[in-house]
Amino acid sequence: MAAAIEVAEDGMAAGELPIGAVVVLDDEIVGRAYTQDQRLGRRLVHADLLAMIEADERWGWRRRPHPLRMAVNLEPCLMCLGTAMVLGVTEVYFGLWSPGDGGAGVAASWQPGNADMPWFRVPTMLGGLRTDEIRDQFRRYCATAPPSGFRTWAQTFVDN
Repeated sequence: MAAAIEVAEDGMAAGELPIGAVVVLDDEIVGRAYTQDQRLGRRLVHADLLAMIEADERWGWRRRPHPLRMAVNLEPCLMCLGTAMVLGVTEVYFGLWSPGDGGAGVAASWQPGNADMPWFRVPTMLGGLRTDEIRDQFRRYCATAPPSGFRTWAQTFVDN
C-alpha cells in the first residue's frame, strides 16, 4: 500500500487526482501508475487499469511463477475489478472505500460460474487500509485543485 500511496503522490504532483496503484508479482512491482485523466484527456485511464496494463505488457500470456496482487489507494471501480479478474489478480488491497462506484460490494457477491475459464475469478479484496494518509492526500488535492467535477468528487473522500 505504501507504494500505491507514493505513486498517488506522483500523480498529484503532475496535477492529477491522487490515485495510485501498483501490481506486484512475488515481491516485485511489475506495474505502477497514477490516474491520468488530465494529461491524456480521457476517461479510461484509471491508475489501477494502467498499472494492470503495464503488468500485462510485461508478462503477457506467459505463466507467472506467483499470483498477482494489486494495491490501490482507492477502491477499484467495476471496470478495474473486471480487468483484475481477466488479468488473474488474486488479491486487491485498497485504502478508501468509493461507495458511488467501487467494485468491492459486487466482488463480495459475484459468483462466476464458467468452469471453462478457471482463471476468471473474483480477487480477494481487503479495504480500509491507511485511510488517514489517503484521506490527507485527497484533502491536499482539494485544497489546491481548481474548481472542477474532479475536485467535487474528490471532496467526498475528505468529508467521509
